[in-house]
Amino acid sequence: MANTMRAFVMPEVGKTAVVDKPIPEPGPEEAIVKTTAALICTSDVHTVKGALPVAPGATLGHEAVGVIHALGSAVDGFTEGQRVAVNAVTPCFRCSYCQSGFTSQCGGPLGGYRYTAQMDGNMAEYFVVPAAKGNLAPIPDDLSDEKAAYCCDMLSTGFMGVEHARISLGDTVVVFAQGPVGLSATIGANLLGAGRVIAVESRPERQALARQFGADDIVDFTQGDPVAQIMELTGGEGVDAAIEAFGFPQTFESCLRVTKAGGRVSNIGYHGENPNPLQLPLDAFGLGMADKSIHTGLCTGGNNRMQKLFQLLRSGRVDPTPMTTHRFGFDEIEPAFQMMQDKTDGVIKPLITFP
Repeated sequence: MANTMRAFVMPEVGKTAVVDKPIPEPGPEEAIVKTTAALICTSDVHTVKGALPVAPGATLGHEAVGVIHALGSAVDGFTEGQRVAVNAVTPCFRCSYCQSGFTSQCGGPLGGYRYTAQMDGNMAEYFVVPAAKGNLAPIPDDLSDEKAAYCCDMLSTGFMGVEHARISLGDTVVVFAQGPVGLSATIGANLLGAGRVIAVESRPERQALARQFGADDIVDFTQGDPVAQIMELTGGEGVDAAIEAFGFPQTFESCLRVTKAGGRVSNIGYHGENPNPLQLPLDAFGLGMADKSIHTGLCTGGNNRMQKLFQLLRSGRVDPTPMTTHRFGFDEIEPAFQMMQDKTDGVIKPLITFP
């Protein structure tokens, strides 16, 4: 039996490669999953560009599903060969953050975002699941690997963004950027009862998907100031909640400017790649007295979160698979990653399947 596997790694900043690594062995509270499908995330692109300090040779990836290959001695309730998914955030469920209800912030600065950032990621033929009893999520038989993979990050993060925006029935919500996470936020805003969803996006294929997922209005920032367009659409009132899903100072500032007094800004964009500081424009901030709240977040991990997302998929209320624009085998992971990096051929989300 082979004791090595192939893994997609970052040898150094700006470079990727497929290398052989030993198949990992589980610690007492860990599991080893044999990967069957995974999604490439823009966060991996940011990492390769140097946005996160990671060890040379770290395996990339944090959106994978598969079957249990081996279980640690303390992990019960699961069986080898069982189909499972694992969230991008893998809390320990023991630290003070977890016990205080902030499982996504497990352990400190990088929180429970361990794959690639703090341990090898899961864009490999096998991967480790820490705190496996809490983080392994059995995939229902009637749910495809592809759909389940979207629960690992895209849906979990996008929905977290709208949950943090505290959307009430009938609210007007704007989502800045319609990449996979922004599109997921658009889906989530509709699920939580938004009365009007405005999507900010310039790419036609993403505009079309935003409408498919429930956006009522599209604002194209290449056709004029998006703040002015949103204020015109809302009769000068602004929105009840704004979701930042891009990770740039300009979009963060725009969120503040279009949010009415007493409104909420929910940030789910990753700001690590842009060196410029975020600004709080005093007029949009009401000189500090506009009763606007800003909530940042990282997607919630764990089995319970995943099972709730699975149920939304099984009920038919959510189908994220129109975001899958391209499909590749693991042998084609490098050109697939390059496509995601360059955003060519209308790519939104590439699905990688494993032998």
